[in-house]
Amino acid sequence: MSSVSSPANDIGRPVRLLLFSTLYPNAAQPHHGVFVENRLRHLLATGGVTARVVAPVPWFPVTGGAFGQYAAFARAPRAESRYGVEVGHPRYPVIPRFGMTLAPLLLYLAARRSVARLLADGHRFDVIDAHYFYPDGVAAILLGRRFRLPVTITARGTDINLIPQYALPRRMIRWAARNAAHMITVCQALKDSLVGLGVDAARVTVLRNGVDLQMFRPGDRDLQRRRYDLDGPTLISVGHLIERKGHDLAIGALPSLPGMRLLIAGEGPEHGALEILATRLGVADRVRFLGRRPHEELADLYGAADALVLASSREGWANVLLEAMACGTPVVASDVWGTPEVVAVPEAGRLMRARTSEALAEAVNALFADLPSRAATRAYAERFSWDATSAGQKAIFSRFTGRGRVA
Repeated sequence: MSSVSSPANDIGRPVRLLLFSTLYPNAAQPHHGVFVENRLRHLLATGGVTARVVAPVPWFPVTGGAFGQYAAFARAPRAESRYGVEVGHPRYPVIPRFGMTLAPLLLYLAARRSVARLLADGHRFDVIDAHYFYPDGVAAILLGRRFRLPVTITARGTDINLIPQYALPRRMIRWAARNAAHMITVCQALKDSLVGLGVDAARVTVLRNGVDLQMFRPGDRDLQRRRYDLDGPTLISVGHLIERKGHDLAIGALPSLPGMRLLIAGEGPEHGALEILATRLGVADRVRFLGRRPHEELADLYGAADALVLASSREGWANVLLEAMACGTPVVASDVWGTPEVVAVPEAGRLMRARTSEALAEAVNALFADLPSRAATRAYAERFSWDATSAGQKAIFSRFTGRGRVA
C-alpha cells in the first residue's frame, strides 16, 4: 500500500473530494438531485476544495412500457462536465423484486471500476462524500474499504425517515453508520432519527441546505403575474405529482377557499387522478397544471403566487420552502420532519395543524388574515445562505486531508 500524500505535502493543499451519489443531475435529467449539485457548487466556490463526481444511473434492458422510467436514465451520458466539474455516470443494473436488497452491492460493483480508473489516471482523493444513506451510503462504505478512503454520508430524507422501516436495509444503514468517518444530516429531525438507530450524536453534524439568494429573489411582481395571467389570490404547489407530496390536499382545500386559484408545477403518475379530483370537487376551473418547469423559471412562479403550499407526508429539508421565501412568498406546509425548522417564524408562513385539506385551508386563511410583507419574508430567507453549510463541510472534510490511501 502506498500513501496518497505525506503530511508535509498537505500543508495548504486543497481538500480533494470524490462525491458519490445516484442523486445528481445529468444532461438528460438536469433537475435530478440538483440540491446535491448545488451544495457542491457552493462549496467549490469558497476555494480550497476540488472534486470529481461519480453518479451512477440505473440500467434496465427494457426501456418501454412499464419500464419507461429508465429511458431517461439511459439517455444520460457516460461522462460529462457540469459547471467545471467532471462527472461520470456508470450504469448499475436494476433487478425487479430484489432491487432494494441488492442495490448497495450493485452500486458498489458499478462504481468500483470508475473509481479505480480515476486512480489509475493519477487522481487522488482525501474523502468520499456520499449522499443518501441507502443504498448510496452503504455502497460508499464498500468503496471506502476497497480504496482505503474515509467516507462521510449525508442523510437527506426518506433514506432515514422511511427506508429503515425495512429490516435488512436498516441493518445495512446501521453498519454503514458504524463505519462512516462522519455523518451529516440536512435537519435536526433526521439527526434525531439517526441517533434513534443507535448512532453516536457526536458523529453527526446538522448542515441544512441553503438557498441561492441570487437565483431566487423578488422580481417585478406585476410582470410575473401578467406572465401567468393571474388576477386574484393564487397558491402554488411545486413537486413531483406523487401521493406523498400532497397535491391532492391542496386541491381538496379549494372548496373552502373561494376565489383562490392553485398552480401545480410538476409531473408524475398522479396527474390524471389529480385532474379527476379537481373536476369532482368542482374546482377544475381554478386549478392549472403547469407540468415540469425549468428550475430557473421557478423564481418567477414563486413571485407570481401569493403563497406556496407544501402538504408532504415526508420531507428532510424541502428546498422549495426557502426558494419561495427568498422570492418574498410565504408558505403553508405540513408539520413534518425538518419543515418546522424552516417555517419557524410568522414571516416564513404557517404550519398545518394536521395533514388534511381542512387543516390546509385553515392555515391558508390564517396566513392571509395576517399576511407578512414580502420584504419581511425575503429578509427571513436571507438567514439561510449557503455560507454556513459550506464552512461546516470544509471543517469536516479538512480533517481527512492526507489520510486517504490507495492500493
